[in-house]
Amino acid sequence: MGKLQSKFRKRSELYRLSQGEKADNTFDSQVVQYEPAHKGSINSVTNLSPDLCVSGGSDQAVVVYDWKQGQVCQSFQGHNREITKVVCFPGSTWIFSASRDKTVLMWDLNQGDEPIQEFCGHELVVNGLAVSPDGRKLCTGSRDNWMCLWDIESAKCEQRHNISRNLVTHVCWVPGSSSIVQTSEDKTIRVWDSRTWQVINTFPAKQYIQTHCDVSPNGNYLVSSSNGFAGQGCEATLWDLRQPGCKVMEYRGHLQTTACCMFLPTPPGGTARVATSSHDSSIRIWDQNTAVCLGTLFLDGAGPLVSMAPSDSTNLLCASFNTGLHHIQVAQGSNQAPGSGAGLRGTGGLDVKAVACF
Repeated sequence: MGKLQSKFRKRSELYRLSQGEKADNTFDSQVVQYEPAHKGSINSVTNLSPDLCVSGGSDQAVVVYDWKQGQVCQSFQGHNREITKVVCFPGSTWIFSASRDKTVLMWDLNQGDEPIQEFCGHELVVNGLAVSPDGRKLCTGSRDNWMCLWDIESAKCEQRHNISRNLVTHVCWVPGSSSIVQTSEDKTIRVWDSRTWQVINTFPAKQYIQTHCDVSPNGNYLVSSSNGFAGQGCEATLWDLRQPGCKVMEYRGHLQTTACCMFLPTPPGGTARVATSSHDSSIRIWDQNTAVCLGTLFLDGAGPLVSMAPSDSTNLLCASFNTGLHHIQVAQGSNQAPGSGAGLRGTGGLDVKAVACF
């Protein structure tokens, strides 16, 4: 366990320049390689605590990892197909995992290796997973077109609703609200009322499949990401949840599908920011209000970057298909000496650097 004191060359040979970047904006890297969290691709990562993250992938394992120390804390085995999503309930040791085996399992870090609850009822892969702000309800969405609401204590499905062609890609609960937002392969974003289990708002359909969504901590804004290729589509879109269907901003620059989009914690005295990750192996940090790209990081050989989890305003975890989990640091640009980090400085002066992989 722990650090391997060698340069990070086998799993990610070089950090590429984005088109138009100058060579003097790059830095040589000493990226620390830790004990791998998984064998195979990683589909989802989230935070359990300031030091611990939870991830799931093609090896069917749910892994709790101390990303600051670089070691596995716990590995849960219970699914019989790859894991698609993992979420945690803030302030607790609860972990929920969704899988291609059509089930959702609930784990507790303090209650052994076996799942403490199982949620069964979907007919196809479960892609959407969200816990209510009070920790009593679980929302799931699937490619079977069903959105389901579960009582966590009893694992009983209390509400079900089927909408034709609503192949759910992601679900998130609006903070401090009874509303749930979900994206779909039918290119539509829907807002549900968890009390009536009805759709209360539908956003204008986008041109491409909507792959992911996230809601700002104050519950006012939604960001969604789009499928695409060769730079067509591939954007993230900012919406105002207070004005149904109101598109505020688009973030364009990725060349392939934008698989994940997240609101980042705002640094003291700083501006609001959005992060996106893509199948083009890049992470981009955007000014939320102006859509200026503040910084970009390419991870050569990483393959699709499919999930992110911000720990604070400067630390971000990212899951990849080919090279495990990456610890990314986002900091205001400075006149650094070569060898002090790896990354690209955007027009807004941010240094986006990979500092560890596991």
